[in-house]
This record gives sequence, C-alpha cells and structure tokens, in this order.
Amino acid sequence: MIRSMTGFGQAKLSAGGYTVFIDAKSVNHRYCEVSVRLPKDWAMFEDAMRKLTMSFVKRGRIDLFVSVEHEGGSTKSVAVNWELVEGFVQASEQLRERYDFSEGLSLTDVLTLPGVIEMKEERSEQTTDMEEVFVACLREALESLLTMREREGEFLTRDLDERLSRLEHMHSEGSSFAPQVATEYAVKLRQRVQDLVGDAGLIDESRLATEIALFADRCSIEEELTRLSCHFEHFRSLLQSEDPIGRKLDFLIQEMNREVNTIGSKANHAELAEKVINMKAELEKMREQIQNIE
Repeated sequence: MIRSMTGFGQAKLSAGGYTVFIDAKSVNHRYCEVSVRLPKDWAMFEDAMRKLTMSFVKRGRIDLFVSVEHEGGSTKSVAVNWELVEGFVQASEQLRERYDFSEGLSLTDVLTLPGVIEMKEERSEQTTDMEEVFVACLREALESLLTMREREGEFLTRDLDERLSRLEHMHSEGSSFAPQVATEYAVKLRQRVQDLVGDAGLIDESRLATEIALFADRCSIEEELTRLSCHFEHFRSLLQSEDPIGRKLDFLIQEMNREVNTIGSKANHAELAEKVINMKAELEKMREQIQNIE
C-alpha cells in the first residue's frame, strides 16, 4: 500500500496522575528524520519515542510535540540554587576588591541573575512508570498519522494509475506513427531530388534507397518504445507493493523521461513530436506526485 509522506495524528492518555498530549506531524523528506519536542522534565523518554517513531515511518520528517499536565493542578515549586548564588556573590566581592567598586550585589540584582531561581516540578512516585504511558500515547498518535498517510496514499495511487494509463495510450499512438517516419521521409526525399534534377537526368534509385535506409536507422525509436513498455509494466507493479517505493518510482520516472527525450530528438514527424510533448508534461505531473510518496 502506497503511503503519502504528509499527515497528522494526535493522542491523549492519562495515567499516574498525569495527562500526556502528543501531536505527530509529518512532511516530505528524502530520508527519515524525527524531531521530538518534550518538556525538559521528561526528556529522558526522547530516545524511546524516537525509536518507536522510526519503526512506524520509513521516510519523511516527523515532528512530535509533547505536553504533560498534572491532574491535580500545578505541582511546580520555586527553589534557590544556593551554589550558584554563592558563586555570584564571591565573584562580586572579588570584582569590588580588585576595582574598588563601592556597591555590592543587592537582592534585586541576585534575583535577576540567570539560573538563581529554579522552577521544579514535584513528581509523584508513579512517574517511574511514565515511559510506558508516553510510548502508548505515541503509538496511538502514530497509528492516527499512518491512517491519514494511507488515505492520502490511496488518492496518489489512483492518480498515478490514471496518468500511467494515459501514458500507455500515448505510447500506443506514438508506436503507430513510428513506421510512417521513414515512409514519409522517402516520399519527401524523392520529391526533392526530382525537383532538383528535373528532366536533366534519372534518379539513382540505389543511392536513394541507401539514404532512406540510413535515415530510417538513425530515426528508429523501436528500442526506446520497448524500454518504455518495460518501465510502464514495472511502474504498475510497484503501485501494488507493500514496501516504501517513493525512491524507486522517482528513478523510474527519470528513466521514462530519458527515453521520451530520446524519442523527441529522433522524431521527424509532427504528430509524433506532439505526443512526445504531451508525454513529457504527464511525466512531470507524475514526478511532482511521487515526491510525496514514502
């Protein structure tokens, strides 16, 4: 099943006197990149959450936003970092003695110093088991995220399948024009030669046949058409795959585009050239869609 790389999921879980909220958002990315934004007091669970996320998602950038609330209201308390205060006071005294400053640190000065006053959260004894709560909540959020990615993937699959069918139709029409290229060239070449020689002489049929054969060989697109057919078949089979296929599809689109460009450089036929332009436009639309596939 194809999955999009964009999606959103969220979950909430209460346990141990706390309620955990998790939002999971994913966007396009070449590789799998996970960013976890946790409250500082719960940062010890980041590694477990990152590993779980990477087991769910193979490609894309995933941002996890985590918040925690205590069910009994605020449990934060104010504490003084006495060791830090002592360090600031000693430094202040040394500066006053060395440079003969008249003033020392006041209470207001101390309160504005960074890190002197700390906000600490008083945890209950049950917080030792909170990792399981975080992981369970994240699993629910990731399942919601994957559901959205799969729903978007279904739309992408239908769109790509329809565009591939249009490419196959244009390929079939282009194949029918291919034999006409040499035939029409032979008619035009004969007419040009006839116009040049007029009644002055006869046309060298063997030389004319050689020129036509050389042109037909240079302008043959049979190999390109055959390879395109193989690419179409491979592309359609990948659409049914259960594995991440975004990179493979991107590579196939590049190969298809290369074959179509070669056909365009060889084409000496107005209708065939028009088909080439339409195929390139369709391939570009497919390439844009594929950028969003896991």
